[in-house]
Amino acid sequence: MKALVLDKAYNYKVKDVELPILQDDEVLIEVKASGICTNDLRDYKGGSIYSLPRIGGHEYSGVIHSVGSKVNKKRFAIGKRAVAYIIPACGECYFCKRNEENLCEDVPSSKTFQNEGGISGFGGFAEYVAVKARDVYIYENEVPFEIMAMTEPLACVISSVNKCNVQFGDDVVIIGGGYMGLLHLLVAQRKGARVFLSEPDESRRKLAISYGCTAAFDPTKYDVVDEVKKLTDGRGAEVVFDTTSIAKVAQQAIEMTCPGGRCMLFSSIHPNTPIALDAGRVHSKEIEILGSVSPTVPTFNQAVLMLDKKIIDPEFLIHKVLPFTDVDLAFQEALKPDTFKVIMKFNS
Repeated sequence: MKALVLDKAYNYKVKDVELPILQDDEVLIEVKASGICTNDLRDYKGGSIYSLPRIGGHEYSGVIHSVGSKVNKKRFAIGKRAVAYIIPACGECYFCKRNEENLCEDVPSSKTFQNEGGISGFGGFAEYVAVKARDVYIYENEVPFEIMAMTEPLACVISSVNKCNVQFGDDVVIIGGGYMGLLHLLVAQRKGARVFLSEPDESRRKLAISYGCTAAFDPTKYDVVDEVKKLTDGRGAEVVFDTTSIAKVAQQAIEMTCPGGRCMLFSSIHPNTPIALDAGRVHSKEIEILGSVSPTVPTFNQAVLMLDKKIIDPEFLIHKVLPFTDVDLAFQEALKPDTFKVIMKFNS
């Protein structure tokens, strides 16, 4: 089969690799679409902490091509549209037993990340990928593969919003109007929140307003903390989602959170610079500072249901769809600061 293999920085090549050997409990997915994630971009630019060569791609969708001998063939019928939960959780460790598969102790050392002498990666940048049947989710409706490929990032956002316990009537601030920021907008709205956006790009602010954001402001022209307080009768927001990777912004996010509120540091800070923290205010105002990384099994399932039932439609967040053979162009587009999601097509 054909696969995109990263051998070194800025060097994804289309190569012939062995078709996965299907185990008894696995499903072989014929990949149709695969999104480029921020982590894929960091790998591409040489910032990978994972072993090379590597086949990236964890935001993929496709159809079931074949199944192992012990897989329920009625549940996982050949030709069904499918996506996969991509965290290779062990199911046995302390965190897995707490339904926190995203924090599994064994994942960092798994072949997905470290595979000396072999190829690491999630495998979604290839024509086929083998997945444990337990991790496969079926789409019952004719949802476009490009939309299905947005399951994993949507699941990350659902995890983030769920952890913050957004309530009807809450004031929510989203910092950053990129792809993940606007997914937060769509999900928070369905939780009954009034949403504000802090984003320097005018076109993104206008887009957010057109999709129901109550107010959007430019943080380069306003004191963002003061602006949020003006919009919330001096309190600050009940929930703040920081979807940027900038340490200074994380500090501001905490400052604009109201007493009793929750501040979600959603994005990884890159570079990971420590921030100053008013610990006294966090204590006396009962402010919760939270983190969220990757989806859990329940939130991945929720993302599938929301897209399959068309409860939300994130199609407007797709920037370009390109054939995987145009990998260099796809990554060049994805690297542009003003783009949303770039998706590569396989087996089209």
